[in-house]
Amino acid sequence: MAKSKTVYVCSQCGESFPKWMGQCPNCHAWNTLSEYKVEEGVSARYGSDRHRSQAIIESTEVKDLSSVQAEDLPRILTGLREFDRVMGGGLVPGGVSLIGGDPGIGKSTLLLQVTARLVGRGMKTLYVSGEESAGQVAMRAKRLELRPDGIRLMSEIQLETIEQVIVAEKPDFVVIDSIQTIFSSELNSAPGSVSQVRECAARLTRLAKTSGTTLVFVGHVTKEGSLAGPRVLEHIVDTVLYFEGDTHSNFRLIRAFKNRFGAVNELGVFGMTDHGLRGVSNPSAIFLSEYRESVPGSVILVTQEGTRPLLVEIQALVDDSHSPTPKRLSVGLDLQRLSMLLAVLHRHAGVSCFDQDVFVNAVGGMKISEPATDLAVLLAIISSIRNRALPKGLVVFGEIGLAGEVRPAPRGQERLREAAKLGFSRAIIPRANKPKEPIEGLEVIPVDKLSEAVAAVQGME
Repeated sequence: MAKSKTVYVCSQCGESFPKWMGQCPNCHAWNTLSEYKVEEGVSARYGSDRHRSQAIIESTEVKDLSSVQAEDLPRILTGLREFDRVMGGGLVPGGVSLIGGDPGIGKSTLLLQVTARLVGRGMKTLYVSGEESAGQVAMRAKRLELRPDGIRLMSEIQLETIEQVIVAEKPDFVVIDSIQTIFSSELNSAPGSVSQVRECAARLTRLAKTSGTTLVFVGHVTKEGSLAGPRVLEHIVDTVLYFEGDTHSNFRLIRAFKNRFGAVNELGVFGMTDHGLRGVSNPSAIFLSEYRESVPGSVILVTQEGTRPLLVEIQALVDDSHSPTPKRLSVGLDLQRLSMLLAVLHRHAGVSCFDQDVFVNAVGGMKISEPATDLAVLLAIISSIRNRALPKGLVVFGEIGLAGEVRPAPRGQERLREAAKLGFSRAIIPRANKPKEPIEGLEVIPVDKLSEAVAAVQGME
């Protein structure tokens, strides 16, 4: 009987060590080493196995970069425009993607729809379900009213069996739902462990690269919302997508956090219906669907998500605090940046909130990280404090510096054109974003400082 030994594996980088340490020497993360029992024979095979020593991409002779022919990657359109958009224009043969999100948000539903669309376009597909039985997947397909003809399905969690089927079937598109359920019999650890996830993902990625099969992993997420498993999983794949949105809402957002074949931070918007996910062609209208009349504390922001400008309502509520420490709450926006903006508001606009509770919300479940939201957040706060609504038809964007200056935002012209297309008539923007040619139907008010933006709003009242 093989002897077992104890190793400690980092959940962030996947490196293993013979003893426990508070900080991982490889990635310098704290308290990420977990204890695992492995057989010495398995550990020995791990370093010498031909699968692990083989590179994902076969090495070739060294070349000068100028002699390498740059070729456009062919794209496979699925027919779901929002999914094709977030993938950078469609699927890439041999590309490997990872999609994560909260349980029940629609990952399996979307990928089953994509699989059915590709079958309808004459492609060979394979759907590997490690969490559900074949009967459960068939029930979902029936509920979504998908044609099951041509969709190859297997319910399996053993890696070696899945590899054999892929080699035998030679599919063009494969879904692994999910990577945390797959295990290799060559490793002694349980499915979902760091070593299993890393090994299974690496071998399936290698198989996809060598065969030209497009591969999509479904990944679990932790309670913090990040992808579960070793961080190396995100480094292996070509594209990392996250599902966002409230499960109680009808809308779902898919954001690309990594894409070797397209724009990063691209956003796809879907509506959840009785028959699955449907793409939303005009998401700005969706996010503004509840916006009727101007109310105190509300302002419309023009944000940029990837290559798409979006109009989102930003709401703020400022109220007297009844505790020694006033509350600061931000939903969909950076809480740390909110604290900084409140200090800038006091220093450069003379508006103090030291004894006020401040709540800020991005309506519609959006999560906005770009700094161009700063001006909209501060104007919404001022509107709430004064209990005066901002003028109807006004849009805002711009970054605020610590000196109170209003800095430009990228793609300002596209933002303004999107606002004009949706019927907005006035815009307060950074002076550096002022268009050279006037935009029909839109009055542009350029400002250099926060105080100028506040004065411009007061002049409209």
